[in-house]
Amino acid sequence: MGGVITGFGVIATIIVTGYVIGRRGSLGDHGRDVLTKLSFDVASPALLFTTLSRADLSVVVSTPLLVTALSTFVVAGAFVAVGAVRRWSVGRTTIGALCASYVNAGNLGIPIAMYVLGDASLIAPVLLFQQLVMAPVALTVIDLSRPGRRSSVLLRLTTPVRNPIVIGSLSGVLVSAAGWRIPGPVLEPLSLLGGMAVPAVLLAFGISLPGSELPGRGAERGPVLLSVALKSFAQPVVAWAIAAGVFELGGPALFAAVVTSALPAAQNLFTYASRYETATVLARESILLSTLLAAPVLMTVAALLG
Repeated sequence: MGGVITGFGVIATIIVTGYVIGRRGSLGDHGRDVLTKLSFDVASPALLFTTLSRADLSVVVSTPLLVTALSTFVVAGAFVAVGAVRRWSVGRTTIGALCASYVNAGNLGIPIAMYVLGDASLIAPVLLFQQLVMAPVALTVIDLSRPGRRSSVLLRLTTPVRNPIVIGSLSGVLVSAAGWRIPGPVLEPLSLLGGMAVPAVLLAFGISLPGSELPGRGAERGPVLLSVALKSFAQPVVAWAIAAGVFELGGPALFAAVVTSALPAAQNLFTYASRYETATVLARESILLSTLLAAPVLMTVAALLG
């Protein structure tokens, strides 16, 4: 389980650094906002472009992808159903559904896939599905639901292609599908910019923690606990049921499907919530709790299926 410990240690160290920065006020009153905008508008699009432009798109059409997609739709749909019954806002429901189903495939998924599953490429279908399907759809829904937004046909049609995250993802896929090779002088600065994405997200997350209530005890208690229960417990069980019962997977393939589904909610969901100024408390607390629960959940999965 060295990959689990390493991944969590790296994340915790940077978040604690952000917490200290927030407590000291080193970046002023708007430090978190600047880091969030830097990650959302500049660093994350660059990271997604450089990653997807070199990705093997053939992994998109695979059984692991179907397991990921179906388990994601089940748990996200469960949150949306509760949100509709409780009449939560569209933005709040969308962020909550993401926190319930969008796994940390980047900074936790890759080391865990490498050290626990023995193959870093196993996380690729999850990463591609989230960046090419989940993020564009969710961000478009949030964008169109914001107060004061015009609802013309042109706006609805062009919303996805005006989002920096979507632009970076789709551009990378286009380059990969076309078989183009990006020249070094172009790729290098993009790689440097992309390298800021994860640290900026984690630092902004840490800066938001000073003065916050304990997770799961504030006004967002219900949505937070629901999203964490779905993410940490329901999604791995649903993934196991689909992988074993529907696709009859077993052995390492089944283990990989359940492990990837048991990963905690991704930190970049906090960036999305902050950028659109919707459900930031829900995102922060859900990410924190699911990350704390991820280690024992992953160890349980390893003990049962490994």
